[in-house]
Amino acid sequence: MGNPVDNKFTWVIKNFCSVSSKPIYSDPFLIGGYKWHILAYPKKRDGHLCFCLDLELVDCEFLPSGWRSVVKFSFTVVNYFSKKLSSQIGLKHLFTKKERSKGLSMIHLSELTDKKRGFLVDGEVEIVAQIDVRETDHKLQGSKDYDMEMAYLNGMATTFIINKEPNDDDKAGLVNVKGFQVLPSQLGIVNRIFEKHPETALECCTKNQELRASYINVIFSLIKMLYKGAQEHSTHDLSDAEGALAYMKNVGFKLDWLEKKLDEVKEIKKKCERVTEMQQELHDLMNKHTNVSLLLEKEKLEIKNASAPDLSFSDVI
Repeated sequence: MGNPVDNKFTWVIKNFCSVSSKPIYSDPFLIGGYKWHILAYPKKRDGHLCFCLDLELVDCEFLPSGWRSVVKFSFTVVNYFSKKLSSQIGLKHLFTKKERSKGLSMIHLSELTDKKRGFLVDGEVEIVAQIDVRETDHKLQGSKDYDMEMAYLNGMATTFIINKEPNDDDKAGLVNVKGFQVLPSQLGIVNRIFEKHPETALECCTKNQELRASYINVIFSLIKMLYKGAQEHSTHDLSDAEGALAYMKNVGFKLDWLEKKLDEVKEIKKKCERVTEMQQELHDLMNKHTNVSLLLEKEKLEIKNASAPDLSFSDVI
């Protein structure tokens, strides 16, 4: 049913059409020292029935108190006609004993079950999961795991913002705002965040200034990303943003206001994609109309030009 190789796990769902209407689990598999399984299920989103996949951590009760791990993972629904047509989505997520699963909406179920599309062949659908596990612990400052978390935070920030040369204000030094060290060029936005959303960092417990500065940078970068046009962001960008917000919530930040904005951007993105699809459908229909019109005129001309010979009774009999 499945086969784990290194940090990849391949799951072939047999007799897919007979099981696609209900949740189904893969066999458990071991990657990164932890046991996982995948949950596949249908879910209605925006009027469409979608094929969704969850990555779930198994046997959480045996993990130590306070355990958490940054996991970068992706799911691929394999297209048998061409690998380039496969549907792949991935993100980073902070798994804890409480936050043990994370799901992704992969593809419309109607597209998945359409045999002409290449995802369903001989009743089988193939799923490939790739998982990269990175353990984190704030108590391990100076250790490899601490460095991994810092790298993860910095990676999130650079994912959402284009690096720029530091200006004179940046070089002037950091400014303390509510216990966070921020760049002078960020001061106005950070002050506005705490004025409009004073609850934002009330539950952030870490005292480590490097981590606190990194957290602010991630929030700042998310803001700059989300207030751009939805058309500028790919689905992967928005998935990364969702993963970053989930991480920030897990370390104690209240970011409902940013989540609301992310939902708005995702909704606009879906509408933009739908408009593009409708424009393509309209273009195809117009082409089809033109082709049918040309064919009709050709048939009519052939009928008009066709001359039946005069027949007598003797010719028929």
